Amino acid sequence: MKYKLIALDVDGTLLNDDHQLSEENKAAIAEVTRQGGQIVLCTGRSPQNSIPFMEEMGLSGYVLGHNGAATVSVKDRKVLHQYGLDARGLDPYIAYCRERDIHFDVNTAFEMYVDNVENLTKEAHFMYEHFRIMPASLPAWEEFREPIVKFTVFTQSDILDEAQREWVTWGEQYNILRSGEFFVDLMHPESSKGNALKHLAAELGIPQEQVLSIGNYYNDISMLTYAGLGVAMDNSPVEVKAAADVITGTNNANGVRDALVKYCLS
Repeated sequence: MKYKLIALDVDGTLLNDDHQLSEENKAAIAEVTRQGGQIVLCTGRSPQNSIPFMEEMGLSGYVLGHNGAATVSVKDRKVLHQYGLDARGLDPYIAYCRERDIHFDVNTAFEMYVDNVENLTKEAHFMYEHFRIMPASLPAWEEFREPIVKFTVFTQSDILDEAQREWVTWGEQYNILRSGEFFVDLMHPESSKGNALKHLAAELGIPQEQVLSIGNYYNDISMLTYAGLGVAMDNSPVEVKAAADVITGTNNANGVRDALVKYCLS
């Protein structure tokens, strides 16, 4: 095949709107793998709740989690590469969220923490159950033994818009990225899906022109523009489609299957 490394976003791309993995997508991925292509998931999710999809597809390989902040081996859960951020620099952002009752979580490669797990709102609790992960209560910074890789805010879209507009005026200490309608992520300034994919491709000895990526949201733009072929889902915002080379079908119509058949298996 022309493309040896295929990076797939998860929510809104690989999964349908019910967060289910279709048999059609699974079959196409299995055939790509059989013919020598290597599938990796490149997602805003934690490795903890994205590795199960790799296992469901019978794949080993790698997950580029937390929008590329942590690259993890599926087989042994080893962290191969991560972008640790300045945790203490998060204090003003945490204060901002607390003052406005905005929910946030703090992530290491495999663990997630919230301000107080006993005080989770019904909406936050449902969100974590939906994404198959349950956080713990946030300890003091000095108690962390693993690098913090991502700070995520979860609230209404208009509140996020206002927070993001203000935070971008605070300096360039973090990569502030909209990863969903109700999510904003703060990461190390060099942390992105595109940089993680570039780093992994170099480690595997795969040239850029043999990398294909498929995604649907703003946090996917860096990997769409890095890859030799960037494929946007038809359910993507217009800016994401503009950053891609080609457009495939929607996540509810097996757009991943269609792209793999057209560009990898034909």
